[in-house]
Amino acid sequence: MTDRRPLVLASASPARLGLLRQAGLDPQVIVSGVDEDALTADSPAELALVLARAKAAAVADRLTGGELVIGCDSVLELDGQALGKPADAAEAVRRWHAMRGRSGVLRTGHCLIDTATGRQAGATASTTVHFAEPDDAEIAAYVASGEPLHVAGAFTLDGRSAPFVTGIEGDHGNVIGLSLPLLRTLLGELDLRITDLWS
Repeated sequence: MTDRRPLVLASASPARLGLLRQAGLDPQVIVSGVDEDALTADSPAELALVLARAKAAAVADRLTGGELVIGCDSVLELDGQALGKPADAAEAVRRWHAMRGRSGVLRTGHCLIDTATGRQAGATASTTVHFAEPDDAEIAAYVASGEPLHVAGAFTLDGRSAPFVTGIEGDHGNVIGLSLPLLRTLLGELDLRITDLWS
């Protein structure tokens, strides 16, 4: 058995870190510092991947020890628009008024870079999210909690907004921030197994 490859998560997201740890991985966290607002793409799915690649590359460029770097970024696609983290509370309220009673698609771009070889693999995972119809008071209370200001689409499945999501179609982890099945696939493209990264 070969020595376990070091894994680096190019994200400050505690939710992504938690998903990886629950799956038996123990990554080092290095925040990329990428200016997300400076990057654009032709579609929400492409934007999520562009952002993920930028984050992974920014961190990989700082490393020299053969690490595997995973970068991710999520946006909610609603009416063809990519919605990231809301800028302020007022925007979060507007988002929820637009989302309630409807469905959106959570797009998470994933980019995996092997710093030992320079090879990389990337793809976007998509999960449809069906929103309930919280009333104005519930939306105001949720926004006042501060949680929606820190998450793509102004909601998360692992927090206070979980009661406002009636169902999903696709990978649950993808909505939280990282698709473990997709990560396994990307590792396979680089001739690696996720089981070899278990801590």
